[in-house]
Formats: sequence, structure tokens, C-alpha cells
Amino acid sequence: MEHVNQKRLFIGACLALLVTAITFAIRAKIEGVFTDDYGLSKEQVGRAFGPAFWGFAVAMFAGGYFIDIVKTKTIIWMAFALHLVGIVLLLFAKDMASLFLANVFIGLGNGSVEAACNPLVTTLFPEKKTKMLNRFHVWFPGGIVIGSLLAALIMDKLNLPWQLLVSILFIPLAIYGFLFFGQTIPETERVSTGVTYKEMMRNVGAPITITIAVILMIMVATIPSFAVSFDSAVPFIIVALIALFIVLEGRLMNKISLLFPFIFFCMLLTASTELGTTQWINALLAQNGIGPMLILAVVTGIMAVGRFFAGGLIHRLNPTGVLLGSSIFAFAGLMLLSIASGPVMTVFSAAVFAVGVCYFWPTMIGVASEYVPKSGALGMSILGGAGFVATSMVLPIMGKSIETSGAQTTLRNMSVLPVILIVAFIVLTFIVKAKFHKK
Repeated sequence: MEHVNQKRLFIGACLALLVTAITFAIRAKIEGVFTDDYGLSKEQVGRAFGPAFWGFAVAMFAGGYFIDIVKTKTIIWMAFALHLVGIVLLLFAKDMASLFLANVFIGLGNGSVEAACNPLVTTLFPEKKTKMLNRFHVWFPGGIVIGSLLAALIMDKLNLPWQLLVSILFIPLAIYGFLFFGQTIPETERVSTGVTYKEMMRNVGAPITITIAVILMIMVATIPSFAVSFDSAVPFIIVALIALFIVLEGRLMNKISLLFPFIFFCMLLTASTELGTTQWINALLAQNGIGPMLILAVVTGIMAVGRFFAGGLIHRLNPTGVLLGSSIFAFAGLMLLSIASGPVMTVFSAAVFAVGVCYFWPTMIGVASEYVPKSGALGMSILGGAGFVATSMVLPIMGKSIETSGAQTTLRNMSVLPVILIVAFIVLTFIVKAKFHKK
């Protein structure tokens, strides 16, 4: 790649993801401010935080569909502008509406980062995609470690205003803007390898049904009147209909395997397990005798280290083996957290959970890139976007559960997700072995 500064672009991408990550730590900390000082309920806070997730999804889907038309460079500078506006709006948020609006811009900025930088990393490192995606995604938990420690220092130790914590985001924002400024950004891997746009769409399996399903999820997460009760059969009927339409579109219209839609389904659960729990960490562990922000730092610190050294583990176990093991640890961690009391048991339980969710996000994207490579930037964007919109649905559900049933019951209920994933990844292991490892 002539005239491409590979190292500078990778560092710039990592710092853009750092901004994204610190916003997650900040939200986890300031949810208490908006309930205690501004009078919002936890369900209202969950809905106001929702755009940070579905906005992420909207930007990723749009980026996935149009990145090769408007170019990666345009998406990166959109991310910069959206981050800047979102941070400024968050500084002035005082009620549900203003908090909601700030999170719309921040979510769109965060999604634009992933939409541009995931395909950028695979283009920069075509021979070691999953390894470098894990290295890139080190900065997500790494940023949450930095953000959570800063939150504990600024708000808990120094008793300074939360607005000062938010203002720190301007520092990495300015640096990543400088690193990308004036640089040559390479074409995505799809373009450079000659895969047509139509073929990329086809390899997603059921792009129309998947996109409609995500739009429905955003409506459920955003509009209270669209919310459905899981005590009724309605959500299960809707899920069954979506599955049916995916089969019809994928098999009958596109005449292709449903591997990508299956990976899409798994992404909904892995993202909800990881992000739903960490976003409510303050409320879930407030009574455990240790600062929740310190626990968040422990969890995300373990995740950062694990992702940095992911290459060797993925080589030995292959991506599907890593995902299966991760699901087992995630289940064990959530169950242990649901019964943990006291600092020592809480830290141990959080560490088990961290090992579980450590590899979920980058390895899921890596699986799509490795096993459905022609899905291209669109496939990676769909997975990332779907993961965040699933989390936006889970947040108000968890908030209501914490208020009505308590933290321990909520954690036990969340442990159902990795149980489903254990079964799903066993199936995925057999599919991959039969399809890609035939002798």
C-alpha cells in the first residue's frame, strides 16, 4: 500500500475507539447523577442512554452500506464532527430530553468510528485480520479502564463536577483528528479485491430482513409504546417471523448459506451480555462493599490485556473455540456476581466475567471477516450495529428489573444469554469445521 502510513492510521483508529470507550465509562458513572440530582428514574436513564447504542447501530449500518461510495476518510471525519457536537451537548444536559439528544450525537459518532475503522484495520492487515482486530479493540476496554479510573478520581476522590470528567474527552478527540489529518486512507478490502457491491449484499444472506429487524429493535428501544412484554407470546412470534423471512430471503432469493445471519443472532446476545452488564455496573454492584468504578476498571483491564495477547489463543483454539470458552466463563461470572458479597468475592467474580466477555466483540467481527469475507465492510458494520441496538433494548429492561427485582435477580436473569450462546457456539463450531476444515 504505497503512500499509506500504516502505523499512524492504526494509532489514529485506536484513539478514535478510545473516545468511544471513555463515553461508556462516563455513562456508567453519571447515571447516578441523573437519578439522584436530576430526578430521573433508572428506566428513564436507560431510555436516554439508548441512543448511544442505537445511534451507534444507525451509523454503522449507514457506513456499511455507503462507505465504498463516500470513502472511509469521509466516515472518519463525520465521526470526529459528531463526537465534538455530542460531547458539547452532554456538558449541558440536565434532563431526559437533553441527555437523549447528546447521546444521539455521541452514538452516531461512535458508530461512525467502528464503521470506518473495522474495515480500515482489515485492509491495513489482510494477513492477520482477527489478531489485529483484537489489538484494535484493546482500546475499547482500555478506554473504559482509563475512563472509570478518571471517574473514581475526579468525582469520588476529588469531588469535582461530572462536567470536568466529560471535558477530558476533548484530549483524545483532538489527537485522533491530528493523526488522520492529511493522510491517504486506503480503499476497503472489498474494493481492493474486486468483490462487487451486489456480491457483498448477497453474502450477508438476508440484508433486507436483517435491516428491517434492526429498525424494529430501535423502535422498541426508543418508543415506550412499542415496548413488548416478554410475559406474552408477542415477542416470540415476532422473532419466529423474522427467522422465517431470513430463511426465505437467504435461501430462496439469494441462494446462499445462512452462516452470516447465524453470526448476526449470536452478536445480539454477546453484545447484550457484555455491554448491558457493564453499563449498569454502578447500580448492580453498589451494595457490594467496593467502588463499582474500580470493578469496572478490573473487568475492562483484564479485557484489554486479553485482547492484546489474543493472537496466540486464537491460533490454538480457532475463533469458534474461543467464543465457546468465552460463553462458559461469562455464564459462570454472572452467576458468581449474583451471589457475591464483599470486595474479595466481587473482584473474583468480576474477573471471571471479564475473561468471559473479553473476546466476544472483536472475535465475532473476526469470524465474519474470516468465514464470510465477501460480506465486506457491510457485514462488519451490521454486526457491530446490531450488537449496540440489542444493548439499547436491554438497558431499560435491566433498569426496570433492578428497580423491581433487585440487582442479584437481574444478574441471574442475564446469565440466560450466555447459556444460549454456549449451545449456539457448539453449533457454529460444527458448521465451520464441516464447511472450512474438510480434508
